[in-house]
Amino acid sequence: MRKRNLLFLLGLVLILLLAAAPILVAIGAGTYAASHGCVLHEGFVNPCIVDGKDVGQTLYTLGVLGWFGIATVPLGIGAAAVLIVVWIIVAVTARKRAKQKAA
Repeated sequence: MRKRNLLFLLGLVLILLLAAAPILVAIGAGTYAASHGCVLHEGFVNPCIVDGKDVGQTLYTLGVLGWFGIATVPLGIGAAAVLIVVWIIVAVTARKRAKQKAA
């Protein structure tokens, strides 16, 4: 795989990770809360005592962060689509230039 393709692929992976980040954080908060026997929902803060500390507010904040996915997922899909179109244009242009040099 060429360096250019690797850079485009890395960019695509980064875009998709950033788009999914709020949802992944919310899933992580829910998993953490469930593993410690706590209740987590977006209605209000529930107490969650872990190692003698109340982490309920932090878990609530991280859980509500998932709602940012409403914005980041469509933006990420749009950015990924633009990157793929640019990737195709660059690949087609490079292929045409290579054929012209060979001729």
